[in-house]
Amino acid sequence: MTPYALAYTLHVLPALIWVGGMFFAWMILRPATVSELDTPARLKLWPEVFRRFFQWVWVAVVVLPLSGIGLLHLRFPSLESAPAYVHIMMGLYLVMLALFLRVQLLQLPQLRRAVELRDWPAGGAALGRIRRLVGFNLLTGLSLVAIAAARPTF
Repeated sequence: MTPYALAYTLHVLPALIWVGGMFFAWMILRPATVSELDTPARLKLWPEVFRRFFQWVWVAVVVLPLSGIGLLHLRFPSLESAPAYVHIMMGLYLVMLALFLRVQLLQLPQLRRAVELRDWPAGGAALGRIRRLVGFNLLTGLSLVAIAAARPTF
């Protein structure tokens, strides 16, 4: 395996896990839990889902910029010479990171606290805020993947 192929693989896999995980949670798991679980059971489930998924997202948060920098250095002489789509991808990564950190550090503790206190209305509100942020992050991630695949020239 060439260094470029290794860096590219290490770049694609965490992106796939992060964006694919959000797609699964938003499009499959969330509707299933709404239709099959009552509010307390649903609100108890999500902190555990997030705990497990966010372990993988943290891996992606670290590996994506490292592999991206590796790809940049293997393919282009400098950041300035990289095409616009590379710069857009870097910017969208920062947006996704900021949204993830907002959920992880601000919203998820509110959900956990509400579940511990069995405050289901507060838990529902916290989960709703998380759902909207994850939805926006999913759209951002899908846009990033589309740009990476298309590699448009501007």
